[in-house]
Amino acid sequence: MSGVEEQGRATVPDVLAQLEAVLRDGGIEDPQTEAQLILGHVLGVSRGRVQALAVLGEGLAEEARQQAVGLAESRAQRIPLQHLTGRAAFRSLELSVGPGVFVPRPETEIVAQFAIDALQAVAHPAPLAVDLCTGSGAIALALAHEVPTARVWAVERSREAHAWAERNVAEWGGGRVTLLLGDARDPEPLAPLRGTVDVLVSNPPYVPAGMVPRDPEVRDHDPALALYSGEDGLELIRHISRAGLPLVRPGGSLVLEHAETQGAAIRRLLTADGWRAAATHPDLTGRDRVTTAVR
Repeated sequence: MSGVEEQGRATVPDVLAQLEAVLRDGGIEDPQTEAQLILGHVLGVSRGRVQALAVLGEGLAEEARQQAVGLAESRAQRIPLQHLTGRAAFRSLELSVGPGVFVPRPETEIVAQFAIDALQAVAHPAPLAVDLCTGSGAIALALAHEVPTARVWAVERSREAHAWAERNVAEWGGGRVTLLLGDARDPEPLAPLRGTVDVLVSNPPYVPAGMVPRDPEVRDHDPALALYSGEDGLELIRHISRAGLPLVRPGGSLVLEHAETQGAAIRRLLTADGWRAAATHPDLTGRDRVTTAVR
């Protein structure tokens, strides 16, 4: 504990140092960034504003310090930061998340980008996209937000995740996102869209059943329904490939997120099902992350 409390009032730099120490002891990979995010959440300001307050050496009320330390201690127990703040950044959006829904990852932003690019290339003025396994609604809402003329349908199987998606659709959907509670393996709810979908996108579960993630945040807090998909991790992708083909119009696009080792297997199964031009693309870290194909 620093000596600032003895002087009667903590300062922002001292509290950030205290938070960083707690987070570092808990094995958090980037304690500086997360300390700033935690304090920003407590104060209701941006991370950039926290940095500015630190430079200025601003004082901090004891109640705020205690709240921030409590959150840092919970984070050090490897509870996801997004569960503690209730919010997760995704591209230009800030989504509501919590227990029961998969926390959107930065690497999924490039998946959304491929889908956005495909939608923007559609000639007619109101392109149609479907997001299967939408979770929090991250991809569907990014599409609707960044392609303002698009109509988007989103499907989620989990009632818990669907409830979070409802909140996010109400906040960010702009009246152009249709959210369904349903199974990606069941094409019937989407039957009215057969042959009209311009872009079918999904970040499905793709972890093999026997491969337990190392990170406690994923292993202990992300719902199993959003992680595991059969012995090889491709069970649901097989269903999406087969059920998605009749949904997508000729010339329309398929965009799938997957693990870095799965690209070749996915290209083979898509080609066997009748998709054309299957190609795998890396994320910003250079790891294979996205496979695209054309109907």
